Amino acid sequence: MPSFDVVSEVDKHALTNAVDQASKVIVSRYDFKGVDAKFDRKEYEITMVADNEYQLDAMLDSLRVALHKNGIGVSCLEIKPVKTAGKQVKKDLLVRTGVESELAKKIVKMIKDEKMKVQASIQGDQVRVTGKKRDDLQECMAMLRAAEIEIPLQYTNFRD
Repeated sequence: MPSFDVVSEVDKHALTNAVDQASKVIVSRYDFKGVDAKFDRKEYEITMVADNEYQLDAMLDSLRVALHKNGIGVSCLEIKPVKTAGKQVKKDLLVRTGVESELAKKIVKMIKDEKMKVQASIQGDQVRVTGKKRDDLQECMAMLRAAEIEIPLQYTNFRD
């Protein structure tokens, strides 16, 4: 029986490249000359440090551009509030991966509400969609792509 998985993953290598590219942009910008501004990345958490909030906003913009260029959906970023650390300000960003249970339930409900000839089931941090025909699965993928979902989704493990 044909099936596919609905997942939300971010490639660590592409994330590292995006953070490095944003760092290079910040170093070369005129308004950042003589400023101690930097990005730190640990797994799926990015910390931005700068002298003021205006610089943090500029850093976030350059990071968003770099993420887009590396094929990472910008909507996967969860932006935490600004913290003050001595003379500098800090902003933490969390890169969300995996389909949370609440969102998975919403996806399953969307599929059932469309009355498609497929079945959806939650399996950990992903949703497995099965059906009798390949065309039904492709129709389901198209419906999910058109839907307003807060994180970027990928469709993997397509099997006939």
